[in-house]
Amino acid sequence: MAKVMPGMMAWGLVTGVAMTTSGLPLSVVLALSLAVFAASAQLSAVPLMVAGAPLWVVCLTALCVNLRFVIFSAQLRPHMMTLPLRWRLVAGYLSADVTYVLTVHRHGGDEPASARNPEPLAYFMGLAVVNWLGWNVASLVGIAFASQIPTQWGLAFAGSLALLALLVTLIKDARVAGATTLAAVAAVWGQGLPFRLNIVVAVLVAVGAGLWMERQAARRLMP
Repeated sequence: MAKVMPGMMAWGLVTGVAMTTSGLPLSVVLALSLAVFAASAQLSAVPLMVAGAPLWVVCLTALCVNLRFVIFSAQLRPHMMTLPLRWRLVAGYLSADVTYVLTVHRHGGDEPASARNPEPLAYFMGLAVVNWLGWNVASLVGIAFASQIPTQWGLAFAGSLALLALLVTLIKDARVAGATTLAAVAAVWGQGLPFRLNIVVAVLVAVGAGLWMERQAARRLMP
């Protein structure tokens, strides 16, 4: 997590500042920071809450923004099914883009986690706890010092660059590079979609492209 935490904490700081300067009560901002744990949903919901949008609109927006986690959890499911329901719910709350990417990158091809093979779950929980603590510390700092942190620092851009650097290190072959490129194109193409659905579109394109390329590679290896 050392490689990714600077970027994550930069985004946490930006999110804390954005929520605090929006005009929402401090109690609501603190609840959003500690309970929601989903930056894209928080940043999408805050302007709607400030504008007085109905609760169902706020919830629907957060749901749409986070639809990508349905795909993420489907890939993590083989490892999680060994856990009782209460711990699967905890894992669902702690799941994040980075924890998903790193877990699948390291243990995506392993046999499902079990008492004989606890490493995938241990690895996931190690990532998740560090990520949750780092994110919330940064977000709370942003909330506490919102008026002292100038927007000219460009922390959001710095955080994006740090996460982009991590992404590049995870590209291990031509298939991953191809799926990543197509996802980036899809995300830019869908920039105008409501509820930030371009994120979901990009994830679907990446998964679809990756599966198609894997099948094509498997067919070429068939006698």
